[in-house]
Amino acid sequence: MSATPDAEDALGHASTAQVAAAVLAAADAQHDAAVDLLGRLVAIPSTGGSPAEVEIQHVLADVLHGDGFDVDVWPLDLAALTADPDFPGMEVERREAYGVVATLPGHAPDLGRSLLVDGHTDVVPPGDLGAWSGDPYEMRRLVRDGREVLVGRGTCDMKAGLVASIAAARALRAVGVRLAGDLTIAPVVGEEDGGLGTFALVRRGVTAHACVVPEPTALDVVPANGGALTFRLRVPGRATHASRRTEGVSAIEMFLPVLDALGRLEAERNADVDPLVRRWPIAYPLSVGTVRAGDWASTVPDLLVAEGRLGVALDETPAAARAALEDCVARACARHPFLAAHPVVVEWWGGQFAPGRTTDTALVDAVRRAHRGAVPGAREQEVYGAPYGSDLRLLAPVQPTVQYGPGDTRDAHAPDESVAVDDLRAATRALALLYVEHCGLL
Repeated sequence: MSATPDAEDALGHASTAQVAAAVLAAADAQHDAAVDLLGRLVAIPSTGGSPAEVEIQHVLADVLHGDGFDVDVWPLDLAALTADPDFPGMEVERREAYGVVATLPGHAPDLGRSLLVDGHTDVVPPGDLGAWSGDPYEMRRLVRDGREVLVGRGTCDMKAGLVASIAAARALRAVGVRLAGDLTIAPVVGEEDGGLGTFALVRRGVTAHACVVPEPTALDVVPANGGALTFRLRVPGRATHASRRTEGVSAIEMFLPVLDALGRLEAERNADVDPLVRRWPIAYPLSVGTVRAGDWASTVPDLLVAEGRLGVALDETPAAARAALEDCVARACARHPFLAAHPVVVEWWGGQFAPGRTTDTALVDAVRRAHRGAVPGAREQEVYGAPYGSDLRLLAPVQPTVQYGPGDTRDAHAPDESVAVDDLRAATRALALLYVEHCGLL
């Protein structure tokens, strides 16, 4: 995929506008290949902890090597990473996992600036197969609300974003663009259940002057995320035969005042939020996702286990968020005679996503300029904080980081997950322009 000497020579004498026009035309020419690559990646069912999560890393390493990147592939030291006191958590078992870093070395790194693109390759399970219009891992084109979309698990979250970043680099090489600074693309594992891959990336010392995470943002710019902590509640009761239920204590009934208290806590924590997240009805959700109780229909249950997710406010520490929930549960127990003597136990497990924020307006402005150049006449982009945890919070302390990518999060994790064809094309064009502006030309 190397450019011809004539193309390189022509660009060497081209104006900024001519370079942009050539790059955009090359990005459009990459579109069909980008759709094909996305279909290939969707066909790999790379759920967290599965062999396919390992496979997709090696596939992308081969793809990027073929595109002329210098590729580094290494096995993650899971024992050392999970023992690290700052490890962000993991919700699935992994026996092996791999890191991949692919770099197009800049031709004048002292003059240009480096850019890192970080995108996760793991996906969530498909759920109820009957809710899908076809095989979740066989990408297909549909028309939805008048727009052509690509449907399949991972199209939106976030294989389309990774494909756009690769197609953008291919476009530059096709027309002979010589970036001054390094361009690095890092496919990572384990984002959905904590951030293993990006944590390993940071621990390996992979940094740049700036970073873009092509998560689905509906082509808006996201410089901040709230956090998300996974919790477990063990609610006690006292078992007895259901015919004598008044002589026992139902753990289900004991859970109700605690659940009510959690609802009030959510309202309190969202009463006054940061302006970046005011667009959301609930910026920092507190949700109970699973409830399990009892082992026999005619027995009063003596234990209920509930698991949920606590949103962490921008600039709030996870420790402070944990303390708020623990205090809420303790106060709810203190108000109830049985729970005062047998309090609910709070446990923290799984993914522990801290919030993250980038205050670098230069990077935000650069992404917005690239988008305007790629999509003339496009609506004004919004700049906002997202209500979900992501790898941004691991990357932003190391270098300015924003999220920008194709797809809408309302389609992520859903049956018939999809990304609009036009969004994939637009993101490819915008990322290509961003690479040129940020890294600079030789």
